[in-house]
Amino acid sequence: MSEVKFIVIYPTPTDIPAFEKVYHEEHVPLAVEKLVGKTRLEATKVLASPQGEPPYYRIAEIYFPSLAALQACAESEGGKETVAHAVKISSGGTPIFLVAESETFTF
Repeated sequence: MSEVKFIVIYPTPTDIPAFEKVYHEEHVPLAVEKLVGKTRLEATKVLASPQGEPPYYRIAEIYFPSLAALQACAESEGGKETVAHAVKISSGGTPIFLVAESETFTF
């Protein structure tokens, strides 16, 4: 199965507890409410890297049934508001935004 996802990669915040508070109390609820057309949201916290200190702290993946659905969401006021909020809360630097196709292999 192939899906399209919008990926947000957050650099390590300057104040991790403050970031976690705003991320869970403001940002995730905002994304759940405003990102129209999404099918699911996966929020990952990076714990370690075999290459040393990881340069990124969180990775959010918001899935959509099609590229057209993702683009419609991105162009909506709710999509713009959510992206702006992601930038605002990212105290470690500007987050990286990507659009990707995801394939799932079940074993």
